[in-house]
Amino acid sequence: MALLPLFFILSISAGNFLNSVSYKSPYGITFPGYPAGRFGNGRILTDYLGVFQTRVNGPNLTVQIDSFEQLIKQNVYSKSEVESSIIIVNTGANDYITFILKDRNLFGLAKYIKSLVDELTVNLKRIHSLGAEKIIVSLLQPVGCLPTISVATLYNECIDLLNNVPRDHNKIILQNMEDLNKESGKQVFRTLDLYNSFLSAIEDKQKSRQENSTLVNPLKPCCASLKAGYQCGKVDKNGKKKYTVCEKPELSFFWDSVHPAQNGWYSIFKELEPSLSQIIGTNF
Repeated sequence: MALLPLFFILSISAGNFLNSVSYKSPYGITFPGYPAGRFGNGRILTDYLGVFQTRVNGPNLTVQIDSFEQLIKQNVYSKSEVESSIIIVNTGANDYITFILKDRNLFGLAKYIKSLVDELTVNLKRIHSLGAEKIIVSLLQPVGCLPTISVATLYNECIDLLNNVPRDHNKIILQNMEDLNKESGKQVFRTLDLYNSFLSAIEDKQKSRQENSTLVNPLKPCCASLKAGYQCGKVDKNGKKKYTVCEKPELSFFWDSVHPAQNGWYSIFKELEPSLSQIIGTNF
């Protein structure tokens, strides 16, 4: 049995610090049974990939790359390990959600998308310069389907207008990846299609629910806030919970207002499995 290469996860929206809500109850309620830093009730995509947590942490992608570079300089990882490793860069949707919900200026989105993708492209070049030869960039998921957005439809449907944001983002990403590969003369940069895998998984759940109305609505979050200004895991000054948790978290597609639940991530992983096996060169 072939050994898997080293995996490194670099994320624009890291969210992996001890003061994060992901280290508070009820996160981790399904797995491992306590809050452990995962934004969900249990396993997330990297768990299904068999990825261990590296020490490459930071508030933004640039700082994480700084940490990664330092580890290489300290010989924590050898040149051959870095060359054979797989770097997964997760772009995340948080920046766009914040822009949409707070600024509400959709006319400025095109410029904002380009600025984020341009910054990401610079960072991808830097990762490659450190010796990485296999860099996978996740495409942006359909933000119009996230509960924080679909709540406007009472979780009945995705808001397709706002899915133009990830479509535009992903179009530029794909073009930039093609250009970077031409520059390097080889297939260094690849993409992981979270957009279509999310949509397919959600549509499958919706179709099943049409046939059986007792099934869980895939667009509705399991952990929901009771009041505006609060979120899953938050309490008031008296320690009173300002959120509710559904009866069966293990059946939900979404855990909170933006993150899939363990069940959701598993469904997405199964959609991605064929392309992942092809990219990584092994079966899961």
